[in-house]
Amino acid sequence: MDKIGAASLERLWRLRHNTGYFGGYVKPVNLKENRVDRRLLRNQNGKRKVVVVVRERGGNTLPAVFRSESSALDFITRRVAKGTILNADEAGSWEELHKRYEVRRINHEEAYSADGACTNWAEEFFSRMRRAEIGHHHHLAGAYLLRYAQEASWREDNRRASNGDQVNRIAGLAMAHKPSVDFSEYWQRHTPK
Repeated sequence: MDKIGAASLERLWRLRHNTGYFGGYVKPVNLKENRVDRRLLRNQNGKRKVVVVVRERGGNTLPAVFRSESSALDFITRRVAKGTILNADEAGSWEELHKRYEVRRINHEEAYSADGACTNWAEEFFSRMRRAEIGHHHHLAGAYLLRYAQEASWREDNRRASNGDQVNRIAGLAMAHKPSVDFSEYWQRHTPK
């Protein structure tokens, strides 16, 4: 499934987007009096990354991985046509998007959907991605976080297709693409010749 993400990434999006943080887990110490606030930057390990997902009306999904939400602005502006209506949460990092797009914001403390603004499509993606982390992946982080997100987006976009159609599509995509630069011989811990 390493070639799936390469097949359909070049589109313009009318979208809802949101973010989810993965990796960088810091195990709490045993005794309560020795514990620190793990939300503070000084108590983190620097490995935490954010997955930004852009979902087009109709279900097409495009994920990307960044160190912070504000780092995703260039990604969004390169992929989304000017004048597109965006739906986003109240995170301050999305303020710059108002210059280029009509942005509908939703404050999740007040409502999940109001006045036509919601990020439910993006939240649905992250719900499925978190279930994958708990279930069959057990750990989503590190160098392959983008690949996990791309797999989740492919699954999300093709969830209504029959299993036979999914297998045929995967096989067709795998046969049409060159070997993956990320996964060829990765278990041998060296680059292919």
